[in-house]
Amino acid sequence: MRYEPVMRATFLDRPNRFLARVDLAGEIQTVHVKNTGRLGELLVPGREVILHAPPPAKRKTAYDLIAVRNGEGKLFNIDSQAPNAVVREWLQRSGASQIRPEYPFGTSRMDFSFSMKGRPAILEVKGCTLERDGIGYFPDAPTERGVRHVQELIHAAGSGCLAFLAFVIQMDGVQEVRPNRATHPAFADTMEEAICAGVRVLHLTCHVEEDTLEITSPALQV
Repeated sequence: MRYEPVMRATFLDRPNRFLARVDLAGEIQTVHVKNTGRLGELLVPGREVILHAPPPAKRKTAYDLIAVRNGEGKLFNIDSQAPNAVVREWLQRSGASQIRPEYPFGTSRMDFSFSMKGRPAILEVKGCTLERDGIGYFPDAPTERGVRHVQELIHAAGSGCLAFLAFVIQMDGVQEVRPNRATHPAFADTMEEAICAGVRVLHLTCHVEEDTLEITSPALQV
């Protein structure tokens, strides 16, 4: 996926989980943060951030904060809407058919249903923005919703569907995502249960530029 136009700014602070203040060309701007996670390792005062100016609409801010460079200069896409967009592109490249977003299943809406080689499939997408020592971790904040979605994947696998939990790694150079047990033990336990139940965990590697996010993993095989 591509963002147009984008611009660089300097992160100042984050008054709440939806908003940040940045220095854009010497002018203080309040911008929308497209991620409600903690992002404590990334959103540090003085860091370079990337802003996107979406088309004019009824909104309170002119810019979205979509990416940030860490202390080593590595670029992280933090747009929580981007993983679903790039997964849809990836599913299409993989030859999936009948792709349906926001698919009602059980008591939830799962990110995608689709058909692959004639078999029905359910897929839930999670974006990973937390990296430690070359390993990705999810979540960076407790997510009861995430636990519920993984439980639904267990039910899907039990009903005969292909069931996938896809982690979109929103940074370069990371190949694996592990459950962040210290932050949310219940998610880690449920993920382990899901793997035992036949849910496939996908670690989708990405290439990140200031204006793009692209999945680099091979096509899905079933």
